[in-house]
Amino acid sequence: MLGVLLLGAAGAIVLSLRAGELQLDLAAVWSALVDDAGGVSAAIILELRLPRAVAAFVSGGLLATAGALMQVLLRNPLADPYILGISGGAAVGALGAITLGAAAFWIDAMAFAGALTAMLVVFGLAHGDGSWTQTRLLLTGVIVAAGCGAAVSMLLALASDTRVMPMLFWMMGDASAAARPWPAGVVLVLALLAVMPFARDLNVLARGELTARALGVRVQRLRIVLYVLASLLTATAVTLVGSVGFVGLIVPHLVRLVLGNDQRVLIPAAALVGGTLLTLADTAARTLLAPQQLPVGVLTAMIGVPVFLFLLSRSPRSST
Repeated sequence: MLGVLLLGAAGAIVLSLRAGELQLDLAAVWSALVDDAGGVSAAIILELRLPRAVAAFVSGGLLATAGALMQVLLRNPLADPYILGISGGAAVGALGAITLGAAAFWIDAMAFAGALTAMLVVFGLAHGDGSWTQTRLLLTGVIVAAGCGAAVSMLLALASDTRVMPMLFWMMGDASAAARPWPAGVVLVLALLAVMPFARDLNVLARGELTARALGVRVQRLRIVLYVLASLLTATAVTLVGSVGFVGLIVPHLVRLVLGNDQRVLIPAAALVGGTLLTLADTAARTLLAPQQLPVGVLTAMIGVPVFLFLLSRSPRSST
């Protein structure tokens, strides 16, 4: 199954390289990637479409992996990687940089710094007197996210008319400006390599904290490590393509329904499916109304909202 998903991911990337105002055949794609051929087609693929396709795939994989970790750690199949306010912190940092007219590098840097700051604030406040429960962490994340939302509204109100549109596109998710996706791809690969040794512990933790402790799992340390890792994955994804919702929420849940809850399979499968979904969504976003381009977050929301409502309507019956 993982081999099938890998082939599907490769097919989605190839489709993304071919599709656009200038339709290219497989021979042109192969020539640009392998033969290092020059010309307009090779320039379009290597300088425009390939970085965007890789950025969309990597971001989808990061969000889906973070969602899978959050859902097993919170023992809630509808948990979302944005639930801890990470996206809100990144939005405050990025929109603040855009308001000041900063260059693209500083926008990315401020987005990542804002995400990490939100993460540290949430973990610091949730720890409190030493007790660290799932409920306390969730409530702290909701409060921090609300504060970030107020800050974002203030930045939008204070921004000039020429800067409002880039800010709105960033908030809705936009892969067109992601010219440097390769470091985020390294983060995704390293994160998967770091998570897989914990797959057995996650399988045990999914059966309950008492069972995990009885079988020798160091639950508190596992939670801290994977909460921080999920936050870093989310921060990296948001920094790369902006705020894209529902990928980390829907993909792990759907993969779990099809492949089961074995984390050794679920986590890499969720990364592949999330990357494939966001790549296809980004391809549709730039081709459906070409030459006008839609924010990719709009399409993921149009897909995710009905799927989420369907899953939510099924959950009471499935639990009885």
